[in-house]
Parts: sequence; structure tokens; C-alpha cells
Amino acid sequence: MVTIYKSKAKVQKGPQHLELTIERWDAEAQGIAFSDGKICFVDGVLPGESVKVKVTEQKPQYLKAEVQKVLKASEHRIAPLCRFAADCGGCQLHHVSAENARLLKQQALDEHLKHQFRLDVLPWQPMLTGPATGYRRKARIGVWFEKKTNEFVVGFRRKGGKEITAIADCMVLSPVIAPVFKVLSGTLPTLKAGNAITHVEVLDAAGKAFVVVRHIKALCAEDKNLLQQAWPEACWIGEAQSDEFCFWGEPQQPQYQLAEGLTLAFSPTDFIQVNEAVNQQMVTQALDWLQLKNTDKVLDLYCGIGNFSLALAKQAAQVVGLEGVATMVTTATDNARRNALANLSFAQADLHLAWPKAPWNQNVYQKVLLDPARAGALGAIDEVARLKPDAVLYVSCNPVTFARDAKVLLGKGYSLSKIGLMDMFPYTSHLELMALFLKTRQ
Repeated sequence: MVTIYKSKAKVQKGPQHLELTIERWDAEAQGIAFSDGKICFVDGVLPGESVKVKVTEQKPQYLKAEVQKVLKASEHRIAPLCRFAADCGGCQLHHVSAENARLLKQQALDEHLKHQFRLDVLPWQPMLTGPATGYRRKARIGVWFEKKTNEFVVGFRRKGGKEITAIADCMVLSPVIAPVFKVLSGTLPTLKAGNAITHVEVLDAAGKAFVVVRHIKALCAEDKNLLQQAWPEACWIGEAQSDEFCFWGEPQQPQYQLAEGLTLAFSPTDFIQVNEAVNQQMVTQALDWLQLKNTDKVLDLYCGIGNFSLALAKQAAQVVGLEGVATMVTTATDNARRNALANLSFAQADLHLAWPKAPWNQNVYQKVLLDPARAGALGAIDEVARLKPDAVLYVSCNPVTFARDAKVLLGKGYSLSKIGLMDMFPYTSHLELMALFLKTRQ
């Protein structure tokens, strides 16, 4: 039998460069265009623009591309205010003003959710906003030691890559922690083990700077002293072991204030909302929308250190907060005690698994608030619907998982009463939203 060789058919690929007209943004602030009937996602563009792009990814259902040249610019396009915008991956929307970005974000989300929910109109409320610069009170700063040049690079990850791009200043960082770039760039070359430092986390807690130094081997006393002397106003914390930290000087407790005289203490490595001004408004709006009665029992899911829980407890009869991280449950419990809130308790639970038999798992709550991470509340949202509360307040940082979870509530007797955006991260593509669902049928 003779086997005749046949070459494999070549996979036909489309053109690597295209000229496109951007029709709109999607819910993640990517431009949407079409090429031969296939959708194409493009970063760094505005609706209405004509652009020349380079295709970076081809899939059967879609393309991804990066801009090579703007052929016809939108009237809303501006020159970046940040001198590092071309390389830094921290912010994605420096080509449009913060005000216009807010409008475009809401338009994109409006289209996305109306399509998902099959609604003609959404009950939009005024957007929560704050200062567009100097708002970020917590950030992670990358450190890279280049052996070939014997130089340190301090900054954020490069746009579209994992490399660190050098940053000398950042317009969105709080002025309290903004000196971090100058301090590290000037001090690292003088250290004996500066190349052991991989990154630092900086925090502005009520006007006090905290610096958590991540390092892969121990730093000597001389290195620690040099860093402290370079920024004596800051509180320095080092990594004794993996994810175990110790203060280099006198231990200090970071904290922040909320309305009604509440004080929340936390660890420098705990999650907190990075935009203090919008966080204050967000908590106030949650209380306003829920319209709590002094007889209400409230369940607060993904409660963290008690950012919502404490404020809820000031108005409700009882509040139970659930959180997956044990250390944050401890911190939240301490915060309840610190603020003399006896009607508030916390428990640890993996909310994405089937809920266990527990004192908190009862059909006794009139109101439920949930503030999950980007993965949303898969699994937990079904348990919430099972409890049949009168109102569910959903705070989301991901419109895609929010839409998925909201459809569960809409399918189980709830209606969307209010929805509003919160501009927690100006100059970025991130979207934060709050939505109120009311039970309309059993």
C-alpha cells in the first residue's frame, strides 16, 4: 500500500493590520468595532474614532487589537496629563477626561445591563464621585533589579506586560504616600541587600504613611535603618517570614474614620477601599437606599473588616457579618468592640460553597448586603434568594459577574429598584456599582 504525503492545509489568518471605526465602549472600557462581521476589541480608543490597529489575538468569535495610529480622533480625546501614561499599566484612560470617562462608562454599562436583563430602562441614580487625582490611599509598587546594568527599576507594571516600568511620580496616589518612588529609587542602590526587595505596599491611613516591604531574604539592621532614615515620617514594616510581618520601629495601628463617629482599625495588609472619599459616600448611600428600621435584622456578606457592618449596626436591630478570611473576622470583631456595638457579630464562612447549618443561616433577615470580589457571588446569590429578604443591596466591582448574579435575583421574585455607578478608580477602566433589589413576589 502506497501512502501519498499530503501537506496540512494552512490555517488562513486575517490581516494583521486593520482600519476600524469604533462604535462604542463595552462594560470594561474597551472599544468595540467590527471587521468582516467579527467583533474586535481595542484598548485606548473612544467611540466614533477611526483608527489603524495591529491585531494581537485572533479567535473564532473575536479579535483583539492595539492602536497603531488614530486616523480621526474623537472630540473628547485629550493629551494625557500623566507623563508616564504611554508605558504605565496602572491607568488605562488617560486619553479622556475623568468627567467624560464617567459618562462613557455609564453608557456602556447601561447598554450591557439592558441587554442582559431585557429591560428598556434602568433606574439610574446619580453617580458617586470624588477627586480625580490624589485619591488612591493604597498601592503596590514594583521593584526590579536589572543585573546587566546593576540598576534598580521602581514603578508599576508596564502596559500589556509583566515588566516594571520606571515611575518617578503618580498623579492618582495620595500625597501622603507619593514620596515612595523617590525614597526607593534613591535608597535601594545604597543597600547591601536591596536586590532582595521585590515590591512594597504603601498605605495612607488617616494621613500616616505605612510601608510594607516584601523581600525574599532577611534585611540587615543597617539596610532597615537606611530605609527608615530616608522616610522617617513613614511607619516601616518588614516581612519576617512569608506573609508574616513585623514593625521595624514602634508598632502603630492604621485606621480610618466613617460617618457617625465610627473608627475602623485594620492591618496594613488588609483589604480596604482605596478611594476614601467615594467609600464614605458609598456607605452613606447604602444606608439611605436600605431605609433601615430599628427592628431590622441585616446580613452583611463579604464584610471584610466591617466597612458596611458597623454603619448598618448603628441603625438596625441586629447585624451579622460573614467573611472568608479568618484574620479579617477577628479584626471586624475588634472593630465592633472598639465602637461599642453589641448588636453586631461576625463569623467565618466560605460563601461560595453550600451554606452550613449555623446560627447565622436562618430565614430571619429583612435586609441583605453583599460586596463580593471580582468573581462575584456565584453560589451565595442562590442562598441569599433562599432567605427571601425584603431587600438585597449588591455592591459590585465587576459588571459581568454582577449581571450573572442579578439575573438570579430577577428570576426569583426580585425587581431592580435602584442602580448607580461609583467612580472609585478615576482614569482606569474599572467600574464599581451599587444596585438595590426589592422582593415583589414570594
